[in-house]
Amino acid sequence: MKKASSIYFSLFIILTGAFFVPGSMGCANMIPPTGGPRDSLPPVLITASPKDSATNFTGNRIILNFDEFVEVQNTFENVLYSPTPNNIPVINFRFRTVNIRIKDTLEPNTTYSINFGDAIKDINEGNILKNFTYVFSTGSTIDSNTVSGKVVMAETGKIDSTLLVVLHRNLDDSAVVKEKPRYVAKLDGLGNFQFRNLPEGTFALYAIPNEFSRRYDDTTKPFAFTDKPISTINNSPVTLFAYTLPKRDTSGATPKGPLINIGGRNEKDKDKDKDKLLRFQTNLDGGRQDLLDSLVLTFNRPIKTFDSSKIILVNKTLNPVNNYSIVADTNKTSFTVRHSWPANTDFNLIIDKTAFTDTAGVTLLRNDTLEFSTKRNEDYGSVKLTFRNIDFAKNPVLQIVSSEKIIESVPLTQRVWSRRLFPPGEYELRILYDSNKNGVWDPGKFFGTHVQPETVITLNKKLSVRANWDNDNDISL
Repeated sequence: MKKASSIYFSLFIILTGAFFVPGSMGCANMIPPTGGPRDSLPPVLITASPKDSATNFTGNRIILNFDEFVEVQNTFENVLYSPTPNNIPVINFRFRTVNIRIKDTLEPNTTYSINFGDAIKDINEGNILKNFTYVFSTGSTIDSNTVSGKVVMAETGKIDSTLLVVLHRNLDDSAVVKEKPRYVAKLDGLGNFQFRNLPEGTFALYAIPNEFSRRYDDTTKPFAFTDKPISTINNSPVTLFAYTLPKRDTSGATPKGPLINIGGRNEKDKDKDKDKLLRFQTNLDGGRQDLLDSLVLTFNRPIKTFDSSKIILVNKTLNPVNNYSIVADTNKTSFTVRHSWPANTDFNLIIDKTAFTDTAGVTLLRNDTLEFSTKRNEDYGSVKLTFRNIDFAKNPVLQIVSSEKIIESVPLTQRVWSRRLFPPGEYELRILYDSNKNGVWDPGKFFGTHVQPETVITLNKKLSVRANWDNDNDISL
């Protein structure tokens, strides 16, 4: 009996050990079997009631059945109805079915479409059925006319794919402000749009922000228009140039340097008195003055009185420097020291504490001496751009852009443009076609007189400038 028990015990140990991993300190993990490759296909429409592209539609409900469980998300942002309804249809989903309840009284002999955009996706994997569109007509035929084109931001030559393109039956300028559009289309990532299933007719075409009102009610937001109404018959693709009316720039100079003239106080005193002290910042870059820029002092409050005789620019040996000026901006918060800066030279700007006085009669805390040196020629690179096929009849202006800010704007009158000293960095190049020859981009005018904005193209080639290097580039537009 003992022998048999030993055999059974050994068998038990062997079988039990099969459920443990050597060296494991916990229970074995239960790993479910793999389910094969991930589903990457979007839902597929199986049936529709009424069927897609149905004619003589008289009901107010549409039922869409798909091959898998689906959900419909962000209908206000994603779904476009054409023509624009007075009351937004109600969309519900359950399992494989999407239900649409129409709340408007439908117009006779009219083709309707519902573009779901990115709203429909399967529940399990989130695969989106992109731009699924259901079409029906209350008449005997489906309208098949189209209008297509592209929207470009006139000032930059870039794309803003958040904009909407709209069609108005009413051709009066006031319609885009007072009325809902008849038809609406979205832009793709390249700025392209297309209206489908349009009736024969003539429409006013605009680009507007994608907002609830879908009206042009804010001139500081993008807007575009065509020079004349658009026919839906035998039309060619159209390009719209969107613009915004300029906003007043009150930012002034952008200071880079540390706060000056706090005095010998501890941090608690500084925080306590920070609203009482008159302070300024500079645009020095690590204590070095840019050879191509002016020295700027930016104050924390507007200055009422300024005595230029109490500010002296001297060299390293404290001898006064000639041929410099100090100019205040219109807001009296920034003061610019203009001088033809020599390279690799030390300077001191001596500032008497009473040189600046704010509106409350507060002056600087103490006299200051601002010590700085200018950059070397070797800190810059030379630039030469050769334009191979530029049209001078369009009055081209070269724009050199850094971080969306134009740092150089030069009317081009010949194929070669060069600079001996240019700050190192990566730059974007644009060409402005300056129709009125004033050297800057001008927006359009719509109400009262239709004037298109001046246009800008962004060049595919970037400008890369290396310090102490000859940076030559050939550019084809």
